[in-house]
Amino acid sequence: MASSGNSSSTGGPDEAHPLTDSEQIVAAIRKAGVEAVSLHKKLGNPIAIARDGKVVILPPEEIPDLPESR
Repeated sequence: MASSGNSSSTGGPDEAHPLTDSEQIVAAIRKAGVEAVSLHKKLGNPIAIARDGKVVILPPEEIPDLPESR
């Protein structure tokens, strides 16, 4: 049987295409943003967003649930 070239591989998608440094940085920033927005909502704090070129304060009950990032 022919070897795939990497006998220690678990076959996961991240091993086939490892993230570049810049992709890791973007993923970390995105995760931090999701966590910050989720924490504001959980604690009952508003957030400021841009809507139609203007700053709008979103009360916690209007903050959408964001998917958990990995």
